[in-house]
Amino acid sequence: MEEKSKNISESLFKKHHHASETSSLVQYLSESQTLLEATQERTQSAWYRTLRRVQWSWQGLDPIETESVLARIASSANHHQDSPWLDTIAGYRPGNWSYEWTQQGMSHQIKANGLKGEGASNQWYLASLCFSIASYPHLNTDTLSLQAQILVNKAYSEAMEHSQYITKKLSIPFENKKIEANLHLPHTERPLPVVIVCAGIDSLQTDMWRIFRDYLAEHEIAMLTIDMPGIGSNTNWKLTEDSCRLHRAVLHELRNIPWVDHFKVGLLGLRFGGNILTRMAFLEQEKVHACVSLGAPIHGLLSTPDKFAQMPKMHIDTLASRLGKKAIDIPSLAKQMSAWSLKSQGILSSRSTPVPILALGLEGDPVGSKEDNQSVARFSQGGKAMQLSSKSIHQGYEQALKIAVDWLKDALK
Repeated sequence: MEEKSKNISESLFKKHHHASETSSLVQYLSESQTLLEATQERTQSAWYRTLRRVQWSWQGLDPIETESVLARIASSANHHQDSPWLDTIAGYRPGNWSYEWTQQGMSHQIKANGLKGEGASNQWYLASLCFSIASYPHLNTDTLSLQAQILVNKAYSEAMEHSQYITKKLSIPFENKKIEANLHLPHTERPLPVVIVCAGIDSLQTDMWRIFRDYLAEHEIAMLTIDMPGIGSNTNWKLTEDSCRLHRAVLHELRNIPWVDHFKVGLLGLRFGGNILTRMAFLEQEKVHACVSLGAPIHGLLSTPDKFAQMPKMHIDTLASRLGKKAIDIPSLAKQMSAWSLKSQGILSSRSTPVPILALGLEGDPVGSKEDNQSVARFSQGGKAMQLSSKSIHQGYEQALKIAVDWLKDALK
């Protein structure tokens, strides 16, 4: 089994020993390049990628394991394409980001092959998580990322096969294509309330498993995940100002899905997914019964070009990928981003929605501001804004999700 796992990895990546390095894929105009250099000078970051240590730990990775992989990347003697950043070794070789995280995923896959039931499921899930990190930040022109996503989907399917829970893969027609979604169910004895979950611009839908396994399943609530436009299974669509159009199409299809109660639908959006699902809570008031937005950019960051222009390169690259842009003028893009502000769209300036929205944020978060959350709550009947303070960000994650699930559980009774 160990040899077979290695062979799968090698066959996928063998043509990519000279693959372009992720940080070099999005091109910038000269003025924008100067802005990026100024940001790098100011932040002095040693990594191109934002290291999501806390998120990966919360998702189930042992922090010691994470540090071990990062150490292998940081200590590699192979040539760095962009010398200030440790994670910029080009080609599928030791020290390359995708290479090291894929190897880590393979180690979990090998462990899974010797186990059964939930033990096997958990190891397959950890394999899929490592492969997802290997693909991160999931740029659509990154060949290594796209290869890693094949491994993500294979491992995730295995994790679901071995789990005590039930997963239905949905394929929903839309604009002559198909929206691929995962429906997770604690059982199929009767139609269940369902929560549609959408994460940020740098997360795959497979990253959301723990929300179901550790939070929703015990309350007999199903979870339906959909990649946002421009990422994962939804790369066929670009992110536009009508950001929730894919999620609305899935919402309308729920009445035809026998395992869910389409009269009891909740929404949970994290980061940019919070912007998307808050928008849907206003546009689909009769079909949505509760919504939680966690750390979402609603107006402030999107409508302040100077703040946006100071974002790290990885974040701008990722957004450019979702928008389908290959050459970026940062000042121009920063001005365009106001089109995604729910205030600029008129959604948070006229009538309120009867959908109770809980707008959650962590203190000091530069993306989802306190003012944004208060604005969302004002335009929601029964809405509420909360800023969480915690001694550790990890505790903040746990606290936020417990509060979010309690809000949804009460609304979907």
